[in-house]
Amino acid sequence: MSELTSEPLTQQTTAPEPGTGVFGTGRAAMTMRTLRTDRWWLPPLITVVGLAAFVIYATIRAFVRTAYWVNDYHYLTPFYSPCVSTSCAEGSSHLGHWVGALPVWIPLGFMVLPFLLLFRLTCYYYRKAYYRAVWFSPPACAVAEPHAKYSGETRLPLIIQNAHRYFFYIAVLVSVINTYDAIIAFHGKSGGVGVGLGTLIILVNAVLLWTYTLSCHSCRHIAGGRLKHFSAHPVRYWFWTQVSKLNTRHMQLAWTTLGTLVLTDFYVMLVASNTISDLRFVN
Repeated sequence: MSELTSEPLTQQTTAPEPGTGVFGTGRAAMTMRTLRTDRWWLPPLITVVGLAAFVIYATIRAFVRTAYWVNDYHYLTPFYSPCVSTSCAEGSSHLGHWVGALPVWIPLGFMVLPFLLLFRLTCYYYRKAYYRAVWFSPPACAVAEPHAKYSGETRLPLIIQNAHRYFFYIAVLVSVINTYDAIIAFHGKSGGVGVGLGTLIILVNAVLLWTYTLSCHSCRHIAGGRLKHFSAHPVRYWFWTQVSKLNTRHMQLAWTTLGTLVLTDFYVMLVASNTISDLRFVN
């Protein structure tokens, strides 16, 4: 429980004009931003730093077009999968060439990157994360937000949050593609089956992306949200139960998969650029 005190704070902020937020009509009048004396600002700060670091790294890597494919072992970074342009490195277009050469301002992973971004942005956990850390709505429990009015997710751009369920279906397809990438990463330098450290990293990343995707609230609703009698649908009830267990870890999986995406891309980049050699276990 957050530490509260009745002692006045040394620094006060002027409350905005009455609106629909914490300063709305009928709410207790308070001229101070908060009565909390703990470091309530630390979690939002860590969140915004973490999200910003990932966005900066992913943006740079998505546009540089270098060191994303290891032909010897068929390692492809998830930031470039699927690579369906003739601009892609030889051998990296597992699904063929669907389009011609792309200008440098279009990332080679353009097929899925925008939809994955929208899936993450509209995710229930990420909404909480950036609403608090970026939009300060509110920045923390028992801390007044700086906005005098709040319209919720009823107007642009936040009304787009309601499309999360549709982005979920695309995320499932992307997870299938990531699984395929993991399978072909079991490739030996001399042909046949091979296993290296990169193989395991790509495989673990694919598995964790599946768990994050399936732990989504939309998936839980699809599994059993409309059922009135679980006893009449034992298979769907079992699936709903498993998804519900994953759903309790949705926040942890959201952050873990950001980390594994960066780790997978970074490792593939090091091997592809000949900075390090892949640690091989088989072939």
